[in-house]
Amino acid sequence: MRIGSGIDVHGFSEEPPLILGGVRVDESRGLKGHSDADVLTHAMMDAILGALSLGDIGKHFPPEDMKFKDAYSLDLLIHCYNLAKKKGYGITNIDCTIMAEKPKLAPYIDDIRGSISKAIDEDISKISVKATTFEGLGFVGRKEGIMAQATVLLYKK
Repeated sequence: MRIGSGIDVHGFSEEPPLILGGVRVDESRGLKGHSDADVLTHAMMDAILGALSLGDIGKHFPPEDMKFKDAYSLDLLIHCYNLAKKKGYGITNIDCTIMAEKPKLAPYIDDIRGSISKAIDEDISKISVKATTFEGLGFVGRKEGIMAQATVLLYKK
């Protein structure tokens, strides 16, 4: 078994959409980034790459590489998961936390879990997504951006 963790942060942009786990969230602002700035999916990709000792998403999808401009992050997640499968690993589970003061994410959690599950063709029971606030503290609490953390446990097939 191998375990990996990933963290990602993006500041808000005045331009929508806000995408989390491949799901469009109703919010007047999106996140700044080279791709679609899906902070949750980016954390998951880093967790998978970390579990495999393959570096991070910046190594695999450099922000200066224009072919990743506005990339759909779920496609990049599929690529990372395929790297795990090629090395003979499957996902035991992924546990994620989204940290955002706004918007309230509870209404989106099941859709986000389903979107990720469908993208990587794994049972939804293997995907945990939670949301929390920073109680007004720090950049998240000041509503300047969103942070996500993911942990993945891989097993050798």
